[in-house]
Amino acid sequence: MFPPSLIGKDYVISATLLCLVVGISDGDTLTARCGQPGAYEQVKVRIHAIDAPERKQAFGNRSRDSLSDLCFQQQARIQHQDTDRYGRTVASVECRGKDVAQHQVSTGMAWVYVKYAKGRSDLFKLEKQAQQAATGLWSDQSPVAPWDWRRTSSNR
Repeated sequence: MFPPSLIGKDYVISATLLCLVVGISDGDTLTARCGQPGAYEQVKVRIHAIDAPERKQAFGNRSRDSLSDLCFQQQARIQHQDTDRYGRTVASVECRGKDVAQHQVSTGMAWVYVKYAKGRSDLFKLEKQAQQAATGLWSDQSPVAPWDWRRTSSNR
């Protein structure tokens, strides 16, 4: 959830925060600075409905770079969806007028996270197109979904 101190402020538009992206962790997680000068709060945001390769995984760094190219040091519209088990805000995010989940999936930089993609049927078509075009991670002979990759302890 958004920090309580941010709710009800001028920069929150109908549960959407307008923030500056100040960090990129990987292809599906960013850090945004929200609030007024002198009273900023940082919010760690996990992009809703996608799962990007881990850093040590094939395409992990390229996925991170893709998100960085789109969002780093840009204003982002962050619409809260949920809070994950790590306390991160799970949100739909828009940078430079583009839906971040759509961008990452269509460029082959993330999978649709089927388990959490309720309401995002648009992403499945984009993923299929990326697969058919062998775009990004789909150019790999046998791409491994991050949720499968994380399950194997030798990859950590």
